[in-house]
Amino acid sequence: MIRILIDSDACPVKDEIYRVAGRYGLHVLVVANRMIAVPASPLIERVVVDQGPDVADDWIAEHVAARDIVITADIPLAARCVEKEAFVLEPKGRVLDGDAIGMALAMRNLMTDLRSAGMVTPGAASFGKSDRSRFLSALDTLVNKARKPTLAGLRAPEP
Repeated sequence: MIRILIDSDACPVKDEIYRVAGRYGLHVLVVANRMIAVPASPLIERVVVDQGPDVADDWIAEHVAARDIVITADIPLAARCVEKEAFVLEPKGRVLDGDAIGMALAMRNLMTDLRSAGMVTPGAASFGKSDRSRFLSALDTLVNKARKPTLAGLRAPEP
């Protein structure tokens, strides 16, 4: 069964995820290192992990399965999930797949190096209505893609 795993730290699209998951009957795991409010639903599960850097990311990376959908803005976590053949979507609607993750990692590393060298780099643009709309469209597309049977699941019958 396909699940949606949310790296919930500062995720601005949780309500949208809950609505889409409810429409398709998908289980949602909301992973955080503190108690956060989630709707009362048998489809939504809150996972509270220990405090510490990357503890929630590590939990998601350990529990994600192929064809699950992960919502995160964390590029290293996204790379770990793509390796496990999960679908990854940023809150602003960018899909991070095998083709896009290398460039995203390279850009993240470049910006980290520039900041370490003392350069002032522009911050992320604020989250707006168009981002929310792009996210909803991309999530709906990914859910439908994840639900399609794979070629590996379509084996010829034994003679």
